[in-house]
Amino acid sequence: MVVYLLDYGAGNVRSLVNAVRKIGYEIEPITSIEDFDKANKIIFPGVGSFGPAMESLRKKGFYEPLKKYIASGKPFMGICVGMQSLCLGSEENPGVEGLSIIPTTVKRFNGKTKTVPQMGWNGAHLEKEQSQDKNSLSSVQLINHRGEEDTFYYFVHSYAIPYSEDIKDWVLSTTTYKDEKYVSSIQKGNIFATQFHPEKSGYAGLMILKSFLDFGEKDKVGSTNVAVPLPTPCRDRLTRRIIACLDVRTNDQGDLVVTKGDQYDVREKKDGNNVRNLGKPVDLAKRYYEEGADEITFLNITSFRDCPLRDLPMIEVLKRASESIFVPLTIGGGIRDLTDPDGVFHSALEVAGEYFRSGADKISIGSDAVYATEQFMARGNKPSGDTAIEQISKVYGAQAVVISVDPRRVYVKSPEDAPNHHVLPTKYPGPNGENYCWYQCTVKGGREGRDVDVYQLVTSCEAMGAGEILCNCMDKDGTNSGFDLELIADVKKAVSIPVIASSGAGKPEHFTEVFEATDVEAALAAGIFHRREVPIISVKEHLYETHVPVRPVEKEITKTTN
Repeated sequence: MVVYLLDYGAGNVRSLVNAVRKIGYEIEPITSIEDFDKANKIIFPGVGSFGPAMESLRKKGFYEPLKKYIASGKPFMGICVGMQSLCLGSEENPGVEGLSIIPTTVKRFNGKTKTVPQMGWNGAHLEKEQSQDKNSLSSVQLINHRGEEDTFYYFVHSYAIPYSEDIKDWVLSTTTYKDEKYVSSIQKGNIFATQFHPEKSGYAGLMILKSFLDFGEKDKVGSTNVAVPLPTPCRDRLTRRIIACLDVRTNDQGDLVVTKGDQYDVREKKDGNNVRNLGKPVDLAKRYYEEGADEITFLNITSFRDCPLRDLPMIEVLKRASESIFVPLTIGGGIRDLTDPDGVFHSALEVAGEYFRSGADKISIGSDAVYATEQFMARGNKPSGDTAIEQISKVYGAQAVVISVDPRRVYVKSPEDAPNHHVLPTKYPGPNGENYCWYQCTVKGGREGRDVDVYQLVTSCEAMGAGEILCNCMDKDGTNSGFDLELIADVKKAVSIPVIASSGAGKPEHFTEVFEATDVEAALAAGIFHRREVPIISVKEHLYETHVPVRPVEKEITKTTN
């Protein structure tokens, strides 16, 4: 009943550990070469870059023992980079040798035809039949009882194994992202691996983990269903993501609460001007998971400047949330260099690492992204390598770095009035009839404007290694009047990485509107979900009815054991 975890030291493995334990198994980390001989099952998860993962295996002395373990015939499961490591190498880090078990090379997606990284929920098309033979890993359940067309898994990657007839005997499932068909899971002999993250794929993902963990256990009863490939071809089924956001801070009594502002003001207009309290962070996040949120974002809007790193309240929030929430978690706020009260310095990279180890899949950088952009532009639009964006992206991968933009409109009569900024025509004139505007970036929770516009920020941050943009709008925040389509469309055109629309949603129609008008990958809301004014399921039902692809709400989200 014990499975071993091969952790090379990058990214969030806490969610996988919690998922395994929720299913009913114990999981132990591999800490020495001797552990490979003790193990009867190994899971090798991975995020970030191929090269650092392989180099870490060699540095720890695990490269050859892992190859020997796999050759022994004992069950092995790889996840994401853990799957890619089985190949000869990767375009991500040319010259770095993989485990060389699958005779192919990992390739980068074509960024000219689509957004890279692929980030979100997509399908997995079976390429070969799964059996009922519990003595074979071919019995691992890839789809749940609802069927292949209704099952989605969470992907986040820029590189993948292209589908080829040369490796057909390895391929269990394929997935299509726009114009590229790639391998989304493999199974051959004792090896099973997925490009997607089962531990972040809700109920369907937990069932995959359970199926692998149950393999070979005599007291476990497997599914009586045999999954067979559909006769239809593999097609792109990437859905649009609906994200629930929780602004977290301490109230006047010192309790950690979820709040929501109007134009970023989180205090009630009456009742003593208290901080608006909409619930406890972990409880509210769990509710959103069960209601079908595709991701959950925690934004820390209290500085906690006097707390040691390991005592930060958001660390505990993440640890507790990841015990029962199995979709991606993002944490924002406070990802910067800090010094403990006792004088111990921690770099932004170290702070991010602590959040990842506590259960975060992505970190969101706000004010510090503006400062980094100012430095980037001052250097003639050249990276320095020492910003938090660059350092975190290098270690954990671009997909782990989200840039949270907090802009406000500055109206001008003509583009000549703002020669140093990206000026847009607007359908909504300013207070003096101005027909143009630019979007000024702010810092310190919107309290201070900087001489940087949104276009400069997002293009600079993408160049520094960011993997996603969270596009807020101070003018729309709390208005329930709909997203700022002009701003979001302009940001979407400016970058080749995913964009999340935020601020202003008040009804399900606003979500359809932003997806159709701007082609963004995700939309985020907070207050309307907190106050139950618009349930998540209502948003998804409306999107489905208007032919916007969405992941169905899973009803059996907690049924992971027999």
